[in-house]
Amino acid sequence: MESAPIIGLLGNPNAGKSSLFNHLTGLTQKVGNFPGVTVDIKVGHLKVGEEKVQIIDFPGIYSLFPSSQEEKMVVSTLLNPDAPKRPDRIIYVIDSNQINKHFLLLSQLLELDIPILVVLNMMDIARDNGLEIKAKELEAFLNLPVVEVSSRTMEGYGLLKEGIQKLLNVETGSPVRFYKFNEAEKIVADQVSKKLEIKNLYQAKLIAHHHDWLGFISKEEHQFINELCRINSFNNLNLQINETMRRYDDFSIKLSRYVVDKSSKGQNITDKIDRLTTNPVIGPLIFFGILFFIFQAIFEWSSFPMDMIDHGFNDSGERLKEILPQSWVTEMLIDGLWTGLGGILVFVPQIALLFFLITILEETGYMARAVYMFDRIMQKFGMNGRSIVALISGGACAIPAIMSTRTILNWRERLITIFVTPLISCSARIPVYTVLIGLCIPDKLILGYFNLKGLVFFSIYIVGIVVTLLAAFFMKMILKSSERSFLMIEMPEYKWPSWKNILLNVYEKVRSYVFEAGKVIIVIALLLWFLASYGPKSKMADGYALAQKEAAEKQLNPIETNALANAYKIENSYAGILGKAFEPVIKPLGYDWKIGIALICSFAAREVFVGTMATIYSIEDTEDSQTLLARMQNAVDPKSGRKIYTLATCLSLITFYTFALQCMSTLAVTHRETRSWKWPILQFTIFGLLAYISSFIVFQIFS
Repeated sequence: MESAPIIGLLGNPNAGKSSLFNHLTGLTQKVGNFPGVTVDIKVGHLKVGEEKVQIIDFPGIYSLFPSSQEEKMVVSTLLNPDAPKRPDRIIYVIDSNQINKHFLLLSQLLELDIPILVVLNMMDIARDNGLEIKAKELEAFLNLPVVEVSSRTMEGYGLLKEGIQKLLNVETGSPVRFYKFNEAEKIVADQVSKKLEIKNLYQAKLIAHHHDWLGFISKEEHQFINELCRINSFNNLNLQINETMRRYDDFSIKLSRYVVDKSSKGQNITDKIDRLTTNPVIGPLIFFGILFFIFQAIFEWSSFPMDMIDHGFNDSGERLKEILPQSWVTEMLIDGLWTGLGGILVFVPQIALLFFLITILEETGYMARAVYMFDRIMQKFGMNGRSIVALISGGACAIPAIMSTRTILNWRERLITIFVTPLISCSARIPVYTVLIGLCIPDKLILGYFNLKGLVFFSIYIVGIVVTLLAAFFMKMILKSSERSFLMIEMPEYKWPSWKNILLNVYEKVRSYVFEAGKVIIVIALLLWFLASYGPKSKMADGYALAQKEAAEKQLNPIETNALANAYKIENSYAGILGKAFEPVIKPLGYDWKIGIALICSFAAREVFVGTMATIYSIEDTEDSQTLLARMQNAVDPKSGRKIYTLATCLSLITFYTFALQCMSTLAVTHRETRSWKWPILQFTIFGLLAYISSFIVFQIFS
């Protein structure tokens, strides 16, 4: 696998690389990392003839003069001759509607002598916009293969595979060059190439430009390049600007021969739609209308498959208990493993639906408009237009959302975005919200159309957004910076989404939830089963005796007696002892010791709350056919006889889970991105206090 040729998919952001990657690799893809850093890449495999090649979907970059951490990692990989992920071949993807803008990076890559296949993507949209591209003449001009495709319709897919086959047989890059070195660049590039034993002079020149941050440059080499640049007046910034402008001047004229615009000069469909979607008044209303629709759909459309999965696991668990012999192994399998597995899979419909709808927004090109539209608003709160991508992504998971802030150039804006992103309710909270809303909110329609549970769900996210903005504004007042903020973003053409790309993305996210979060939930479910089933022998015996005595006094039937014995059993178990120790801290919030156990376990992963409650109540409740919701609805305080899950308790729990940072992985990635433990510790402490105080207030108001 390691010896397989590596083909790098490169191009500007929004060129359609990821769609092409999904079509080429299908289900063979997986998410990886650049060695030694945290930037995610997608790696997949493709069989070309008899040869199996590795394809890497690199993050989109605008040029080899990077301005963000992701761009730096791509450039570093291309410049480091010993980088393990350095591509042997390049497929360069161009948005056919933006050839002139996307040609800068290609003109730079041509200088590196790496064999390149140029893919003119979105040709269907280009033709609709009246563009005629003379691909064969462009191919002759560049002296390298050019293929016309559409990643949406997969037009030209056969030609693309033929092009990849030919690319594997090419040993050197195109001799076409668009830039000539000046005297200082010649001297510096020549000396650096000799010192680092690099044959390619342009590669050596770029190393001189970027030696300050390139990790593969030794201290001694760094000092050598520093002195070399000083002696030869090698001014980094001026030379980079000069090179960029000269490249544009050169290829812009030449490209006009191969790209003919036959369209009328009126507005195209994208411009017409943008008049509404980016309007300062109508645009935000459309955006929040879309969010409102998403949260309504999550509850309305997913309820039927969720009910089927829930009842399926309960019914099958009951049958398994009848079939299997009575033993501790059977109890562990049914009450621990099977119940925990059901607690994972029951929320797959909601998570799949969330990612399905969000991916549609990304595929159509709407997300870029959201970034542009909210840039001015975000800056008032100390963030950037690109922060909206992180905050929206935070609705799925805070970890990739925090990592996506690398595209934010201003350090203060990036830090604020990293800090407040966990306040956006992620998909891990969906199972918790679903159960708690189901417990305290009636299933009815408002105004005959809107599901009340969906409205509450939407309100939770709105509260999270408002608190996120307030927290960001507070940080803006504290953190001072003289660094200027700016936003550079390319608006892609609106296009119909690629359903294959959407389904692959949903599959990847659901698979990640089931196998990554699922492993944690299963392990904790089994551990909880043990802790809730066993305890100190003397305490367990005393609890059983007390249950028998109380049952005799109240003249309970055998089923009621067994239920009472199970209640005392779990109360005197190791889990009960742990929960009881924690109970005084959470009692003011309206929580009992069972909820305390779930809160403690939730710090491994928020979604563990549901699995924890499922395990506890499956052990305690003798009516195995009941769903988790029914068990929690029927739960009462044995001393007072009052229901545990009242409106006040449920709203207090929802508030707690909205604000508390109960995810160790999020804290770890915050540490990794900020390179300091100060910020994750502050996150955990501040959000924890916010959760506790706000939950206390909510409970007191509604009780």
